[in-house]
Amino acid sequence: MKRLFTILTVALLTGCASIAEGPSASSVKTPSSFVYAPPQESRAPLSALLPNEDPAFQTLLTAIDTEAPDLQVALARVDAARAALRAAGAARAPNIEARGNAAYARSSENAVTNLPPGFAIDPTNSSFSAGINASWDLDLFGRLRATQRAAGLRLDAADADARAVRLAVVTDIARGVIDYRTAQAKLRIVEDDLADAASLAELTGKRTRAGITPGLDLVRAQSLEAAARSQRGPAEADLASALGRLVTLTARDGKSVAAAFIAPAEAGFAGEAPFALPSVLLRQRPDIVAAEYRLGAANADVAAAAAARFPQISINAALGLAALALGDVFSADSLTASLGGSIAAPLLDFGRVEAQIDARQADAKEAFALYRLTVFEGIGEAESALGNLQARRSRLAILETQLGIERDSLSLSTARYRMGLSDLLGVIDAQRQLNATRQSLVEAKAAAARAQIQVYRSFGG
Repeated sequence: MKRLFTILTVALLTGCASIAEGPSASSVKTPSSFVYAPPQESRAPLSALLPNEDPAFQTLLTAIDTEAPDLQVALARVDAARAALRAAGAARAPNIEARGNAAYARSSENAVTNLPPGFAIDPTNSSFSAGINASWDLDLFGRLRATQRAAGLRLDAADADARAVRLAVVTDIARGVIDYRTAQAKLRIVEDDLADAASLAELTGKRTRAGITPGLDLVRAQSLEAAARSQRGPAEADLASALGRLVTLTARDGKSVAAAFIAPAEAGFAGEAPFALPSVLLRQRPDIVAAEYRLGAANADVAAAAAARFPQISINAALGLAALALGDVFSADSLTASLGGSIAAPLLDFGRVEAQIDARQADAKEAFALYRLTVFEGIGEAESALGNLQARRSRLAILETQLGIERDSLSLSTARYRMGLSDLLGVIDAQRQLNATRQSLVEAKAAAARAQIQVYRSFGG
């Protein structure tokens, strides 16, 4: 007994070597503010940055939780992490199993020699047994508790990953809606440009036939009409591209996606960017939250590996029945029982446990580095998104002013042409400039809308 106590004491002292505390998420310092932060009086919710007023967006969002392929993959990973947590919790409970056995054997009578005369043996033999065995790891030093804690944190990380995927799907659908509406707006502009070009060609034809203008003017007017018609193809291609992306994101067929856009809506919207600090991202961005959970799980793995230095103490018990005849199985004399305990501790493992601890500590360092990287990637994305939104809105305002100027220019050029004060070339140049500005304005509205969506995504939705 004294020798057993000595061995146990040595094992405990061996296991008591300290483990350095793992890296903490709180040690990551974030900037105090964003360079492109909006004014502090801006209190608009993040949801205002999405095209919520567009009926197509609302329709396409209705079934993403059950239909979106990317999200289904993430939710399956959550289920797997949940199962791993249940397994880790079950490992801390007693393990009870039932067993039964029945056997029949016959020996060869010819193989037995040197028996006394008249002595006979029974060549058959049978045995029956049934029992319940139980074992329980007491987990006095927390190895199983640390493993369960790590599994719980990985489940939280998988859940945060699913939220990140959902955020990505929602914002990708929002971009797809903006792209589809933009293509629709471009097609409407093409139709308007064609109508204006046809009207100009008709007017020029009349003036040419009357001998007021040269035939070259009619060619120029027809060229303008052809140029307007050539814009239809790219706009239709953009429409098809947006439709295809939305089909992939929502797992719907193309007809139902296109049907969602029957109700008209603006291609852009004007939500205000909310005021927020970089530290807010640590709580709102699901990818940062997931990285923090994984860091906690890695530190728990270090604790579990360190607990392997300590003895593993278990209680074992068995209760059963054993007999040579089936009819005797349930008699009192067939009862068997045992109760005991076991202890196992590393004595000379030649560094196996230390190597496992070093490996888990390296994993924790990697998890901390990935967490820090994720934090600054998020801050960088948010900074870029805020600056991009400011630049896009500034360009949009300039183009809106320019559109008014181009309309006035076309109106004046057309009036002078009708009065014979200028040639058709000035009208055509003004019309082409107006057409280009209108297309640029549509693109600028879409770019501003996409920038708003990126702000929403970069702040975690």
